[in-house]
Amino acid sequence: MKKKLRRFAVTAGVTVAVIAPLAGTAAAVVVTTATRQGSLTQAGPLAEHGFPAWYRDSNGLRLEACTTLDDPLCSTLPDEVPNPDAPVSYPDNFPGEFFYQLAGAEMTLANGVDFGIGMDLEGAWAAEEVRDGDQMVFGRIRIRFDAVEGTRYRITHPYGVDELTADDRGVNMTEDIGTTPGAFGQAITSRVGPFLKWDPAVAPAAPAGYTGDPGVDHRVVGSPYGTNFVRVEQVDPAGGAVIADLGSTDLFSVQGRYAANSGIDIDQATYTVGANGTGVIEVFASSEPGQSIEVTGNSQLGFRTTRLRGDKGRYYGRFPVTGSVPAGGASIEVVNAGDRPVARKTRKLVDVVRVTDARYDADAGTLTVAAASSDADSTPPQLSVTGFGPITGPFTGVTAPPATVTVTSSSGGSTTVPLTGSGQAFVPDLPVANAVAPAAAVAGQKVTLDGTGSTGAIDTYSWTQTSGPAVIVTGAATPAASFVATQAGTYTFRLAVSGPGGAGTPVSVSVTVTGAAPAVANAGADQTVIRGRTVTLDGSASTGAETYQWRQVSGPAVTLTGATGARPTFTYPSLTLPAAPGPNPAYVYTNDPVVLELTARNPSGTSTSRVTVRPQAETFTGLTVRYRTGNNEWRISGTSNLLAGQRITAVLGGTPAGRVVGTPVTVDAAGAFSIRVTGPNPGTVRTISFVSSTGGQVLGFPVTVTN
Repeated sequence: MKKKLRRFAVTAGVTVAVIAPLAGTAAAVVVTTATRQGSLTQAGPLAEHGFPAWYRDSNGLRLEACTTLDDPLCSTLPDEVPNPDAPVSYPDNFPGEFFYQLAGAEMTLANGVDFGIGMDLEGAWAAEEVRDGDQMVFGRIRIRFDAVEGTRYRITHPYGVDELTADDRGVNMTEDIGTTPGAFGQAITSRVGPFLKWDPAVAPAAPAGYTGDPGVDHRVVGSPYGTNFVRVEQVDPAGGAVIADLGSTDLFSVQGRYAANSGIDIDQATYTVGANGTGVIEVFASSEPGQSIEVTGNSQLGFRTTRLRGDKGRYYGRFPVTGSVPAGGASIEVVNAGDRPVARKTRKLVDVVRVTDARYDADAGTLTVAAASSDADSTPPQLSVTGFGPITGPFTGVTAPPATVTVTSSSGGSTTVPLTGSGQAFVPDLPVANAVAPAAAVAGQKVTLDGTGSTGAIDTYSWTQTSGPAVIVTGAATPAASFVATQAGTYTFRLAVSGPGGAGTPVSVSVTVTGAAPAVANAGADQTVIRGRTVTLDGSASTGAETYQWRQVSGPAVTLTGATGARPTFTYPSLTLPAAPGPNPAYVYTNDPVVLELTARNPSGTSTSRVTVRPQAETFTGLTVRYRTGNNEWRISGTSNLLAGQRITAVLGGTPAGRVVGTPVTVDAAGAFSIRVTGPNPGTVRTISFVSSTGGQVLGFPVTVTN
């Protein structure tokens, strides 16, 4: 069982998010309602291979990575190592995947189906090859078993309760959390945890130093819900009630080795030297409490191997510099002397950067930064502000500063501080007026003056007439005003806007009004569209229209949106198909076009215009119809010239009024469709007819009958 559970492949192409898709499962819902008691809590320091040396759970158990081939109770697979005959080493002979915890269960369900679940904490590589920076650790829950598509199941297991609906591959659910390279804390948020281990109350006991023997199934403890078992139930897809109990087990295979080493992380290593070349090195490190953490002696810098002082997993040391820190810095080594093998980390020494001033003058557009380095040797390091350059004085011409500034040193030090600002408070810019009106109009027609395109913070609008026969301006203090001219002429209006930023520059707009003339409707050109698609009518070519009104004259009923505007829309209805199973003696096929009429009006009269919208013609090619008498089976296929996702139905006989074969099917992206069903028996009928929701029709197509 161990090998079957651990061979689930991981690729960045499948699990590229923190929570990967539930692959191959039509529906998967976590339904656990009990309060969780425990989880993973901590990732340990990085080991030499770039993965955490261990993970800790809320019970205080620490498991280390099973990366070697020489431990049968905590081994990686030989085919995961480039050369299984050589010792595992990083990076040249390191496994492509390995586990901190490898746990799972298998059983045969009551219906004879094999069931498997894996609950692992796994290390792998984002691009499936050993490459530094691609290390990732994720918690995985995977459930697999054969099932009929559409059936729904409730699986209770140590890490929760999942409700899964089978698709055409059965139940095949994978949940991976933590697949971002380098983000090792993400795995802590997965459902895996606390670690599962053999139940100490059930003999035999687990091998010393291990959570169990992966080759022996055993009862376990560690579930945060107290569900140290797996139970599979089939439930009603609609209501969720349990239909059948398909099986359960409390025996698991578990693999995990308790961490013997603690590792070491160097959190920071800095130096301070005076003008005379003497000073101190400060080292900040972290590991498990009670460790023997030492800095390795460095004769160049002038100190001997010395132990750091520790408290609650934090370690600190100050060491004298009696030599000189070389240009470009030096590196120190910190070790955990109690680990076997000894854990070692090196870190380049950097100086400490202290920022004494970071301010921005909004009036002058200047950014002032003052900083100093802890390296006060005869040649001090160069200090620079990220994004701006070396500090030689105030930075000028800064329109918009960052919220924080980062000062870096040529000796490697860096610090980030918030910025403070000064200067006058900002007020809105001057608003900008924008006026639009029709270039021409007809006497007696309402003309709209549109200032809604004006921009900025605007408190007041003011429309005034500046030339032409006097008219009354309605809504002169609003963004959209209007007037009605009773005589021909050129009318000019000015729009002024103002706001907290002041008064904007006024703009003018002119309208030429001609003598009264009746409106002339133009409903636009006839159209041919695919059924089910949106149709846009266009009456904008009408002249002199003050109002528009559209209505349907004939054809299948449609609902117009915007029937009082120049460009209304509607959806061309799909053709109603014969109802299954039929027959449908009253069914009538019609593919009539939709005819609509536009009425345009103004004070001088009205005009009408019609437009016809026809459904796109649909044809079928490659039709084959076969009926097999031996098993009462129909095999029907063909291709439509329309790629519209339409439904197609087949009907016995030479008209669409007969009995339906199967149920309507949907064409695929290439226009192809296929019907393969059992029954109905055609009797003496030897023809079949086709009808499509987009209007296609074929009558009396011959049926090939075989046994």
